Amino acid sequence: MLFVMTSLQVWGDPIEHSRSPRLHTAAYAALGLDWSYTRRQVSADQFASEFASLDSSYRGLSLTMPLKESAYAAASWCDERAERTGAVNTLLLSKGAVRGYNTDVGGFLGALRENGVSNLTSARIVGAGATAASALVALAEAGAERVEVIARTPEKAMPLLDAAARLGITATAIAIDDVTRFSTVDATIATLPGGTTVSEVSAARIAETGGVLLDAVYAPWPTQLADAFGSAGLKAASGELMLLHQAVLQVRVFVNEDVHAPLPNEDVIVAAMRAALMGD
Repeated sequence: MLFVMTSLQVWGDPIEHSRSPRLHTAAYAALGLDWSYTRRQVSADQFASEFASLDSSYRGLSLTMPLKESAYAAASWCDERAERTGAVNTLLLSKGAVRGYNTDVGGFLGALRENGVSNLTSARIVGAGATAASALVALAEAGAERVEVIARTPEKAMPLLDAAARLGITATAIAIDDVTRFSTVDATIATLPGGTTVSEVSAARIAETGGVLLDAVYAPWPTQLADAFGSAGLKAASGELMLLHQAVLQVRVFVNEDVHAPLPNEDVIVAAMRAALMGD
């Protein structure tokens, strides 16, 4: 009998920096599963053809930028968080169906809680892309009633403001250099791509008024905003924690086909994933 290994991949462009293979490989080893998890560079233009080429050995995909909207469109069913954000970072291929999940929201929530933020009333999102939509839903679930969206072009934040209204949140869009309009908030989630810089004045003001920083970036680290928060004596957490917590939910999906069903001995699995992530 021909043995066919169960395959999983993470797709994105760029993708070389991704630590998802490290996390998932540790999880499946701890679960005693001989599953393969690798990375593949796929651009938005390539997504449709690459997805159509997958054979029956593939159980699922993790998606990073710029593919989350493409993955949402490819799914025949999406979970509530994916529907709220219009973004999918996890595709489960099972029984002929394509099911889409957004585990980024849970990743943000887990990282916030690990940094002592469980209840808040106000928050700030820096950036207005697909990851910002997940950050917004996470902040809503954490209790935020007011959110500032800081962007180079505030007009691009309009879909986020519409989403905030549906979530019952008061939201405003502010240009990143319009520092006099920044108000004091309990927490800041930065969703700018790695290597992005802003003016020193803007970075300092974001830090002075920003509470705890959770930056979605983990490489390169520290980011400009992380340095600014550190200089202000405030806590700044990298995207590693968010990556860990969202990956645990992905593993639940791939193994249990249920994002809410804990893994067997999940504490042990999470510890193995954390050790793999933090190791050199």
